[in-house]
Amino acid sequence: MSALDRVIRERLSSDVALIRQVAEYIIGAGGKRLRPALLMLVADALGYRGEHHYELAAVVEFLHTSSLLHDDVVDESEMRRGNKTANALFGNAASVLVGDFLYSRASQMMVSVGSMPAIQILSDATNVIAEGEVLQLMNVHNADISVEDYLRVIHYKTAMLFEAAARLGAVLGGLDQAGQDRIGEFGRHLGAAFQLIDDVLDYSGDEAQTGKHLGDDLAEGKPTLPLIHVLEHGTPEQVSVVRRAIETGGREVFAEVLAAIRATDALGRTRALAVAEAEKAKGALDVLSSSLFKKSLLQLCDFAVARDH
Repeated sequence: MSALDRVIRERLSSDVALIRQVAEYIIGAGGKRLRPALLMLVADALGYRGEHHYELAAVVEFLHTSSLLHDDVVDESEMRRGNKTANALFGNAASVLVGDFLYSRASQMMVSVGSMPAIQILSDATNVIAEGEVLQLMNVHNADISVEDYLRVIHYKTAMLFEAAARLGAVLGGLDQAGQDRIGEFGRHLGAAFQLIDDVLDYSGDEAQTGKHLGDDLAEGKPTLPLIHVLEHGTPEQVSVVRRAIETGGREVFAEVLAAIRATDALGRTRALAVAEAEKAKGALDVLSSSLFKKSLLQLCDFAVARDH
């Protein structure tokens, strides 16, 4: 991870001071580096001994960071990881443009590695992620979204980059296509589990731990799985309050929504689905031989659902 951080710092280099300032702020603000870690652990588990996994792991982190910069502008967010968002500090225009810089720098780095399969994986992933962002935007204030449609948004918007990161590690490690597909399944299920726990934490987390305000998704009118569960299983009164909250946004009825979520065990049901996804992720690691690296990947599956931040 220290080697990865060195690559990230080197590749953030720009003659434009504002680019360096905003990029270093968002990269240095913390984060779990889960996606780059997946890539490097998978490559290591397969015996890879080159240097390209650092470069590609940095590409994955730059793509993720670029999406965060753009997301925070779209969502008008003011807090992330316990700090002010870049758009709150530097303005929307700077955040969007620096996000574009990180995306284009990631593209340069992909080419420098010289692996057409890696370029294919990353270009396909970024396209699907963009589709997921638009799908999520279309569903803001939509109280009629189905569980299946919401899970599709999760798989496009969040799980896709987990899948791509894992696949890149498999490519570097020399796995055949069937093995790459299996490792891709691992990443996809892990990413879904991770996002579902984010949904749980939005209504139950410690703000000091999560770095976000409780109910941020509700305030933006985003119908996440706990809310969808209430809409499908709540009393008419509970359904009415949640529907109104989604359709209007804001925090005015947050207490009532939270009460409905608790009464219907929506968080427990969402967490159970996350655990099921994590177990599927573990099962997909059957293509890897036993090693410290595989053990770490299994532990990441447990962390994804047990975390409080």
